[in-house]
Amino acid sequence: MFNIRFLFIMSIVGMACSQERKLPDLVTYKAYIKPLLQTHCNYCHYKNSGHLPLTSFEEAKRFSSSIKYVVENNIMPPWPADPHYSSFLNQRILDVYDKQLISKWINDGLKEGDTIGQANNELNQNPYTLGKPDLILAIKPSFIKQHANDQFLIVKVPFELPTDTYVSVIEFVPGKHQVVHHVNGDLVKYEDGKKKTVFAGEYLLPTSHDSSIKQVFEKMDLPNDDGTYPALQKSVVNYLPGVYAQIYKNGIGGYLLPKKGCFLLNDLHYGSSKSDLWDSSYIKIYFAKIPPKRPLQEFQLGTLGIAPVLPNLLIFPNTVKKVHSQYIIPNDISVVTINPHMHLLGKSFKAYAVVPKGDTIPLIHIPNWDFNWQYFYTFPKLIKIPKGSLMIAEGVYDNTVKNVLNPFTPPRLVSDNKGSMKTTDEMFQFIVSYVPYKEGDENIEL
Repeated sequence: MFNIRFLFIMSIVGMACSQERKLPDLVTYKAYIKPLLQTHCNYCHYKNSGHLPLTSFEEAKRFSSSIKYVVENNIMPPWPADPHYSSFLNQRILDVYDKQLISKWINDGLKEGDTIGQANNELNQNPYTLGKPDLILAIKPSFIKQHANDQFLIVKVPFELPTDTYVSVIEFVPGKHQVVHHVNGDLVKYEDGKKKTVFAGEYLLPTSHDSSIKQVFEKMDLPNDDGTYPALQKSVVNYLPGVYAQIYKNGIGGYLLPKKGCFLLNDLHYGSSKSDLWDSSYIKIYFAKIPPKRPLQEFQLGTLGIAPVLPNLLIFPNTVKKVHSQYIIPNDISVVTINPHMHLLGKSFKAYAVVPKGDTIPLIHIPNWDFNWQYFYTFPKLIKIPKGSLMIAEGVYDNTVKNVLNPFTPPRLVSDNKGSMKTTDEMFQFIVSYVPYKEGDENIEL
């Protein structure tokens, strides 16, 4: 069996080592604090981001007490996954030594440090950006009135290119971070001669139980000119709070965009808003220098997935409920990225695979579920899951008054409501992005 006890012991040793590191005699912003902020904080906290900026000495000094509080109480940086269970790329985690540096900087008098030869460049854009995209597709601006309930739109984003084009990554960029909760987007691919124009029809439609999917597609003029339907490639552009675009190495991932097509954002989800506002989200596309060798495939366990939630996702008031979903892997696969998903009643999440020989492959453990941070977790290297392995996802829901995120007071009966994506309903999903396994995948870095 995979030795979880060994991992735990090593994690304790690692923490002890971090505590034994000698702190410098004087902690300054330039030498110690600025690098920490750049690595762990400036992804969100940069100029013009809508978040509290932390890109200069003056800003860090001004908000130093807030920094100290959120760091000491493990509120920031937000990284829900347990690093002692499994590791991922771009983990934003401060160890004990890092936290001690911040405290000592404040105790030492918030010194800036040597500025000779150092440009004090403030970040006006997200430093994690992939650079200038090859194509930007604007999403038709939508006016969002003040509302307390979730709102969902189906959105069409058409495009026409000179020729079929390979791309390495497609990134959704929210116009209003504070209200855009998530996006699931597919790619509509038209064959040559089947569609005269992709720019006709409606671009924005609210989801409604009064209209069938067929009626929505017809209003958006999605069918071919002869009435047949084009190919639909699922899940090519997605967004959740905290998600950022990433180009994988070694020819993994990527897509082929047709000459004519459109992105179909089948649920652009807005959370509650305290004021009227305009949202001008957009899509960034990065062309590939070489054709992708191994495009990603995907499946999901749980709600709307290939394996059911057991027992059913019916959470009675004043109860804590455990559920799971499991699936036998039919062929050898190499896992690239995983995405656990729950709503406000979520308490904890764990996923792992049990291989035919009985060993356990840990995938992710989120001991304290945080609805506000739902990453696409990418492994440093491909993770092989052998054919016949049992992949298991486990979740715990808290529908009591002790759950401060419970949307109902007093608690009410909550269910998945037939796959509803409303925040006040529940979901249990484990989404797995993978490529078919090839010999040596375990050594391929992402």
